[in-house]
Amino acid sequence: MAEVSERENFSLPAYQGQRVRKALLRVLWRLMAPLPDRLYLAIKYRLIIGRWPDLDRPKTFTEKVQARKLRDRDPFYGVVVDKAAAKDFIRQRVGEEHVIPTVWVGTDLSQADWTNMPYPVVVKPTHASGLGRFLYSKTDADAFLMENPAPAWLAVNHARFNREWAYSRVKPQIIIERMLLFGGAVPWDYRIFTFGGRVSHICLDIRKGGAAYAATYSADWRKLPFYDPDYLPLYPGDVERPANLETMVEVAEKLAAGFDFVRVDLYSDGNQVYVGELTLYPGGGFERFDPPEYDRIVGDKWPTGRI
Repeated sequence: MAEVSERENFSLPAYQGQRVRKALLRVLWRLMAPLPDRLYLAIKYRLIIGRWPDLDRPKTFTEKVQARKLRDRDPFYGVVVDKAAAKDFIRQRVGEEHVIPTVWVGTDLSQADWTNMPYPVVVKPTHASGLGRFLYSKTDADAFLMENPAPAWLAVNHARFNREWAYSRVKPQIIIERMLLFGGAVPWDYRIFTFGGRVSHICLDIRKGGAAYAATYSADWRKLPFYDPDYLPLYPGDVERPANLETMVEVAEKLAAGFDFVRVDLYSDGNQVYVGELTLYPGGGFERFDPPEYDRIVGDKWPTGRI
């Protein structure tokens, strides 16, 4: 039998190593939970980004997200991040045609009309990110209701996990929305970053051939060289300019008017444009940039008057 070195014997495949690291970090976040916001965010930032943040004189984009969490207490932010309440704001700013139809909102899933559910639908909490379920049929719904994750979803304190203050102003509920399908497929995400009401850049979630990729483009559709290496791999090719790019930019900028920064998440099939949600704290301010200098380049676009 060939000898196995100590390093080879105890190393993990990359994906397993990532899973172990994430599991350990989740334990660490729970242990850190009693810490005050400023100290919690500084330590978490150091562990994820790899350096200590300047929270008093923030310069990079990720530092400015932390500063917003600590100092910007605009009461309207609770509406912005509420996946149900934000629909009225979207409707007033850009029109009903850009709002994803709501089927039901409440706290007890048994109260929804499952007999007449217009499948496919998306079920998710109104006060948290990263949770939800796609239901394509009654079979999916029956399994979902048997599991019933609603109580666990409603108990999530999203405001504490990344100290995102705005979520503390949201009443926890469950929302059921119509699922958008373009050509029978889940549409790409266009995550549009705006500063001072103007589009800076657009991050795409691309789905092709059963795989997912990321790419970044300017408002006039020039490919940009940065992305988040912890999210999705970089798409190797060029993405065709959307036929309705001007409409997407217009919708995003109308919604962004009056905000120093907000990310507007859109879905489009080249014709219709729907607003998914508005994001004030992308990734909790812990998303990395590759190349890293773009953290500062993007941060320079954010006016600092409020933070």
